[in-house]
Amino acid sequence: MNFNLKTTTKNQQVFLPILEEKKVSLFLKREDVIHPFVSGNKFRKLKYNIQEATKLKKKSLLTFGGAFSNHIVATAVAGKLFGFKTMGIIRGEELGENFDKTIQENATLREAYNNGMKFQFVSRAQYRQKYSPEFIENIHNKWDDFYLIPEGGTNSLAVKGCEEILMKGDQQFNYICVPVGTGGTISGLIHSAEKHQKILGFPALKGAFLSEEIKKLTTKSGNWNLMGDYHFGGYAKYNEHLVRFINSFKKKTTILLDPIYTSKMIFGILDLIEKGWFKEGAKILAIHTGGIQGIEGFNQKLKDKNQEIIKVS
Repeated sequence: MNFNLKTTTKNQQVFLPILEEKKVSLFLKREDVIHPFVSGNKFRKLKYNIQEATKLKKKSLLTFGGAFSNHIVATAVAGKLFGFKTMGIIRGEELGENFDKTIQENATLREAYNNGMKFQFVSRAQYRQKYSPEFIENIHNKWDDFYLIPEGGTNSLAVKGCEEILMKGDQQFNYICVPVGTGGTISGLIHSAEKHQKILGFPALKGAFLSEEIKKLTTKSGNWNLMGDYHFGGYAKYNEHLVRFINSFKKKTTILLDPIYTSKMIFGILDLIEKGWFKEGAKILAIHTGGIQGIEGFNQKLKDKNQEIIKVS
């Protein structure tokens, strides 16, 4: 993996009876195969941030995330690859009470830890204040000098990286669909899309605030919409129907979807196709933003509840 090169990823066509019936074509851009841990939009968001940290001669990267954050793992792995120390401010002070148990049970934090990341566990109330001057001053006192990457990796440099997802050959598509977390990826796509293309974002969490966040990150308007009915209850929320859908889709297409972002988007796209939302002849490109590494930890939660797990092979 080289952050100095523009990475191109292939589009894989999906074949399902509902697509044939409705005369709609669906392709997945396989951003998930860029790297096992620094994959998809995480690679795109980190690319120019790591270049900037290098330019500023920073030795450390510091970022924020929850206990199952793909961004935390991606930052840890990318930091190790490019010679940076990494620190993660993790939501949930209870996770630090028995650190050995947390690392043993949490595959995401374990992978980050194995790649050299050091952690600071904070309460949820403290975490909500993570960008306040007082909080930033406190972490500077604890961790000395560092390059700060926001939660989820989203800033103007991340948006710049995500603009590179779409390639020349993608001009054939009428619709570009993407999962939405912090808004950075969809903002990059909004900037790089052609005039005839509509960007559809599928939020993985509840709340109308995302539209305002995206407007702050973009200079274009009118070519995008958020489809807010497919979050399955909110961030990292799910039900047994979603897990069955992931397994069914994998069996029919060979493509594994993550349970936090991409699966909810694909579920939403197919539901909209079934309802006739897309016109006959529509060409849809959906962005697979990775996150596969998080399935191990997700499956552990499913096993603890004696529920069906996501089949990875």
